[in-house]
Amino acid sequence: MELLTSVICDSASDYNGKLCVLGAFDTIWSHKYPSQHVQCTLAFRFLFDNSDIGRHEFEVDFLNADGQPLLPKGPIKFGLTMGDIPNQQYFLSRNLVVNLQNLPLPSPGQYAFDIRCNNEVLSRIPLQAVQGKSPPPSRPPEQKA
Repeated sequence: MELLTSVICDSASDYNGKLCVLGAFDTIWSHKYPSQHVQCTLAFRFLFDNSDIGRHEFEVDFLNADGQPLLPKGPIKFGLTMGDIPNQQYFLSRNLVVNLQNLPLPSPGQYAFDIRCNNEVLSRIPLQAVQGKSPPPSRPPEQKA
C-alpha cells in the first residue's frame, strides 16, 4: 500500500474514483486563542497492489507540537478490506475524505495530523496556527513574454 496524497483542505470529494480537492492549506490564522477551526477536510488517495489483499486498520489523530492528541473523542478509526485486483489491472486506488468540525487549536503553534495504518505512521500532515490577521492573498509572479 502506498499513500499517494494526504492534504488538509476546505473540502474534497470522490467523484467516480477521482479525488477532487478544493482549497488545500497548511496555515490557520486566528485573532485569539484558544480557537477552533470551524470546518476542514482531510483528503487521502491510496494505491493498493496484490500484496495488500486483506484487512487494514487506519487511525487519524490530531497532535500538538509535543505529540499530545487533541481530538476530543480520540483518533478517528476505520478499516478497509482489499480483495483481489482484477486480472486486467495492475493496482487499485481508493480515495478517502474525512470531514472535521470544530478542530481545537489551544494556542498558536505547530500541529500535525498523523495517519497510521496497522499502527505504522504513513503520513504526517503539518499545520501551523498563527495569531493575527490573515495576510492578503499572494499574487502569482509576473511572466515575461
